[in-house]
Amino acid sequence: MRVRRVVTTRMGGASAPPFDSFNLSANVGDEPGSVAANRRRLAAGIGLPEERVVWMSQVHGTSVATIADLPTGDVEDTDAMVTDRPGVALAVLSADCVPVLLADPLAGVVGVAHAGRVGAASGVLGSVLAAMGRLGARAAHVEALLGPSVCGGCYEVPGRMRDEVAEVLPGSACRTRGGTPGLDLRMGLRTQLQTLGVTRIDADPRCTVEEPTLYSHRGEGRTGRLASLTWLDRR
Repeated sequence: MRVRRVVTTRMGGASAPPFDSFNLSANVGDEPGSVAANRRRLAAGIGLPEERVVWMSQVHGTSVATIADLPTGDVEDTDAMVTDRPGVALAVLSADCVPVLLADPLAGVVGVAHAGRVGAASGVLGSVLAAMGRLGARAAHVEALLGPSVCGGCYEVPGRMRDEVAEVLPGSACRTRGGTPGLDLRMGLRTQLQTLGVTRIDADPRCTVEEPTLYSHRGEGRTGRLASLTWLDRR
């Protein structure tokens, strides 16, 4: 069983500014027709029927949906999903938060998580790994990809907030390039994954604030969302 992963950029879509142009979120104020066109284009580009790409309406929580039957719309109030169904792509949206793609290729299980500051500190990764375990995955066999997000050098927060997050997400405390308190969520999530038994971890090094081909809520305010997807392929 092959594991597929795709991370989009903001280029090549139908959305007008400030969502230009490949926005994939239906919840940021973009024209619904543009979002639908972008989602159709993405599905065609990865070679899957549109209905086999599953989206979430994300709320910075820890709820996990197990996808057995294909939903008719975005999965409501959810920040993580898991499935053992081949050919079903799970999508996570982001524009500074960390999109996490997980897979146990031996068990044939994949998962995704939207890990922003609140969700990461609340334990969304532990929740999604537990849900994968209920489908037969083992942490020792799980591969993880931490997608593009705001880097620690750009993520300035109040010192008290940094310390509170670092208490539950060790490794996340840092200083920004300006010397102010900051958070490096990818480093904190890497440490957390290792604590949970996951050792095969890769990270996309791009910073959403610094990279103009990506969306950044912190950098732009009203803007679109990129998508990170994973699915199982029998081919």
